[in-house]
Amino acid sequence: MSQAGVFSQSYFHGTKADLRPGDFIEVGRASNFATDRPLSWVYFSSTLDAAIWGAELATGGERQRIYVVEPTGPVFDDPNLTDKKFPGNPTMSYRSREPLKIIAEVTRWQGHAPDQLKAMKEGLARLAQEGRNTIID
Repeated sequence: MSQAGVFSQSYFHGTKADLRPGDFIEVGRASNFATDRPLSWVYFSSTLDAAIWGAELATGGERQRIYVVEPTGPVFDDPNLTDKKFPGNPTMSYRSREPLKIIAEVTRWQGHAPDQLKAMKEGLARLAQEGRNTIID
């Protein structure tokens, strides 16, 4: 009789930061989205799709990257998505005040269709114009 093994949860972080396995994503560094200040949380997801959005929407001109990360402390639902947009956390988006350790880079992934990306960017620009693009930090 075989016994089921224990599977660990995978987490991803989309960004344009050039990092290596063993590096840490830490609170207080430049944010992917809040260009006026560093954030006091690090953000991540257990879905590749949410990480792809993170990479595609991150500020800066560098290459889009997705990392497999390991939280080093407590994990909390991201209220920017779970409370405001997607009750129940279907995007599986999280945040932590403790660093995320880079385990590996996901090198083969496909971005969203250009029309989807354009619509998302237009929606975010509209929120910014209306003053509703705040991040609950």
